Amino acid sequence: MALLMILITCFTAILATSQPCQTPDDFVAVTSPGHIMIGGLFAIHEKMLSSEDQPRRPQIQKCVGFEVSAFLQTLAMIHSIEMINNSTLLSGVKLGYEIYDTCTEVTAAMAATLRFLSKFNCSRETVEFQCDYSNYMPRVKAVIGAGYSEITMAVSRMLNLQLIPQVSYESTAEILSDKIRFPSFLRTVPSDFYQTKAMAHLIQKSGWNWIGIITTDDDYGRLALDTFAIQVAANNVCIAFKEVFPAFLSDNTIEVRINQTLEKIIAEAQLLDVLKNVTFTDGGNSFHFDAHGDLNIGYDVVLWKEINGHMTIAKMAEYDLQNDVFIIPNQEAKNEFRNLKQTLSKCSKECSPGEMKKTTRSQHTCCYECVSCPENHYSNQTDMDHCVLCNNETHWAPVRSAMCLEKEVEYLNWNDSLALLLVALSLLGIIFVLAIGIIFTRNLNTPVVKSSGGLVVCYVILLCHFLNFASTGFFIGEPQDFTCKTRQTLFGVSFTLCISCILMKSLKILLAFSFDPNLQNFLKCLYKPVPIIFTCTGIQVIICALWLIFAAPTVEENVSLPRVIILECEEGSTLAFGTMLGYIAILAFICFIFAFKGRKLPENYNEAKFITFGMLIYFIAWITFIPVYATTFGKYLPAVEIIVILISNYGILCCTFFPKCYVILCKQETNTKSAFLELIYSYSSHSAGNLAMSHASLDSTSSNITTTHPSPHGNSAAWQKSKDLQVQPFAQTCRDNGTKVSKTFPRKRISSI
Repeated sequence: MALLMILITCFTAILATSQPCQTPDDFVAVTSPGHIMIGGLFAIHEKMLSSEDQPRRPQIQKCVGFEVSAFLQTLAMIHSIEMINNSTLLSGVKLGYEIYDTCTEVTAAMAATLRFLSKFNCSRETVEFQCDYSNYMPRVKAVIGAGYSEITMAVSRMLNLQLIPQVSYESTAEILSDKIRFPSFLRTVPSDFYQTKAMAHLIQKSGWNWIGIITTDDDYGRLALDTFAIQVAANNVCIAFKEVFPAFLSDNTIEVRINQTLEKIIAEAQLLDVLKNVTFTDGGNSFHFDAHGDLNIGYDVVLWKEINGHMTIAKMAEYDLQNDVFIIPNQEAKNEFRNLKQTLSKCSKECSPGEMKKTTRSQHTCCYECVSCPENHYSNQTDMDHCVLCNNETHWAPVRSAMCLEKEVEYLNWNDSLALLLVALSLLGIIFVLAIGIIFTRNLNTPVVKSSGGLVVCYVILLCHFLNFASTGFFIGEPQDFTCKTRQTLFGVSFTLCISCILMKSLKILLAFSFDPNLQNFLKCLYKPVPIIFTCTGIQVIICALWLIFAAPTVEENVSLPRVIILECEEGSTLAFGTMLGYIAILAFICFIFAFKGRKLPENYNEAKFITFGMLIYFIAWITFIPVYATTFGKYLPAVEIIVILISNYGILCCTFFPKCYVILCKQETNTKSAFLELIYSYSSHSAGNLAMSHASLDSTSSNITTTHPSPHGNSAAWQKSKDLQVQPFAQTCRDNGTKVSKTFPRKRISSI
C-alpha cells in the first residue's frame, strides 16, 4: 500500500501538468517492452489546453486536470500485465505495454492510434498503406480503451484497418454493438441500450411520467439520450426538459472498474476470435462477450440520499439485463423502492377507471385532463388514452363506466301490465263469443236467428271471432319460430273467413229487398254462398302459404337500442304482410258497399246498417294502424297489432251480434213471426205507395215525353226514369194493399227471407 502511494505521488508530480510533446517518446505516458505489446488509452488528464493561435497549429498540446480514477485504471492495467508476466500462464512470453494519455480529446487518441498501427520493430515509426493487412505486424496486438465512447469510435475505425482487438472498459454507446461498423471492438460494460432500458424500467416501476434529462455533449451522451427518449416514450413517460452539458465536465466519482480481460492471453494469431469466445469467472459469476462484443453484466442501482447534511450513496438493487428485472437483496432495499413510488413526478393526476386522458395540441402528452367515458364506452385501467367501445350487439355501458354490462333481452312478457290488459280484453271477447253462441243456440227457431243466416253461418262467424281473439296470445311472450309463423297466418285466414261470411250475409239481404229486376238478376247469379266463401278464404290461404314457404317470419334480435336487445318476430316479407292485410281490406270494402246499399231496410232486418258500422270501425282501426306500426319501436310493437285486432274484432262482433242479442233478450215481443210479417208489410206498403206516387206523376207527362223523344236511345231523363219504374212487388203479403201497383207493373216473386 505504501508503494502504491509513492507511485501515485510520483505520477501526480510528473503528470499533474504534462509537458508539450517534443518527440514521439515524450507522448507516451508509460511503456514497458515485451514480446507482445498491448496498447492502452486512458484519459489521465481532463482536457487539452487550446492553442492561442487561430487556427490551431498541427501539434499536440499539453494536458491539464489530473484524473485520479483514470490513473488508477492505468495502474490496474499495469498490475494485471505484471501478474501475468510473473506467472506461468505464458511461459517464455513476456507481455509489454504502451499506454497513452488521451486527455479526453479525440485528437490525442488518434495520434496514439497512429503509433499503434506503425510497423512492429521498425526503426521508422511509419504506417504502411497496404490493400491487405493480413501479414502486417503492427506495433501492438491489442488495445485497452478508451473510456469515452466518442474517442472509442474514432480509434475503433482506425483499428478496423488491421482488425486489432480493442477492449473498452467504459464506452457504452449502443452503436458500438454494430459489428459491421466496429468488427474488432469488445467491451467489459453493457451497452447503453440496457442502461437506458433499466432506467426506463425503474421510472415506470416508480410510477413517474414527468422527468427531465441531463446528458453530455458527445457521442455517448447524444446516443444515450436518443435511445432513452424512445424507451420512455414507449412507457408513456414525458420528458419535461433536456439539458446538454459540455463533455469535459466528467464525473470524478465514477467507481473504478478493474480490467480483468487480459488475464488469459493466449496465442497472438487468433487473439480476436479467442477474445470473443473467452469466458471468465469472478466471485461465482461467469462473464463472456456476446455476439455484439458486449459483456453479459448488469448494473447496480444506487440511491443518492442526504443524511444529516451528508450525501450518501447506497446500493438498492442489481439490474439483470438478460431478464430485464431488478434483483433486490434485502427488505431495506424493498422499502426504498416503495418510497420511490411515494415521490410524485407527474404532470397530471392519473385518470381512474371509467375515465380517459384528453390532451390538446398546446399541451404535452403527459399533461392532460380526465374526462368521463361516453355511453357504451369503458376504461378498466388507470390513465387510458382512450375508452374502449363495447360490443353494441350484446353489451352496453353507462357514462363513466369501468366495464361493459350485458344487454337485457326484452319482449312483450306475460307479466307486463299492458300484456295483462290485452289478454283480459281477449278473454272477455272469447266470453262474449261463447255467450252469443249459447244465446243463439237456445233461440234457434226464432226469426232473429233465422234472419241471421241460420245457426251454421252464425257458428262459423263466431268461430272466426274466437280464433281472432285467440291469435292475440301468439303476439305475447318470448317469440318462437312457431308463434312467429302462426300468429299472422291464424289471424289472416280467420279474419278473411269472417269477412267472407259477412259479405254473403250483406249480399243476401240486398238480394231479398231489392226491387230493381236487373240488379236482382245480377245478385241472384252472384249469390253462391259456399263457393264464394271457399274462394275468398282459399285465396288468403294461398297468400299465407306462399309467405311461409318463401319468406317465413323468424325470430330476430333487434340490437339497435343502446341498452336492451328486443327479441321480436321479423315478418320475413313486408310485401307478403301487406298483401295479406290488403286482401282483407278489399273484401271488407266490398262488404261495406253491399251493406251500405241495404242500410234502409226494416228495423229487424237492418243488419246491413250495423255491418256498415262494423266495416267503418275496421277501416278506421287499420288505417290508424299503418302509421302507428311504422313509427313504433321496441317490445310494445306487437301490442300495437293486438290492439288493432281487438278493436276491429270487437267492432264487427258488436255490430253483428249485439243488436240481435238485445232483441232476443230484451224485446222478445218483436222476435215473433207475426211481428216480423207486420213490420215487413208496413215497410212494403210504404215502399209501394212511394213507387205508385212516383209512377202517377210520371204517367201524366209520359205521352209528351214519348212524343218528344220516341227513341229509347235518346237522352231524355224522363224516359229513363219511366223505364226504371218497372219494378216488382215486395212480398206476397203486399198483394191486396198494392192492387193498383200490381195492375200497373208486372209482378215477380222475390226470394224468401
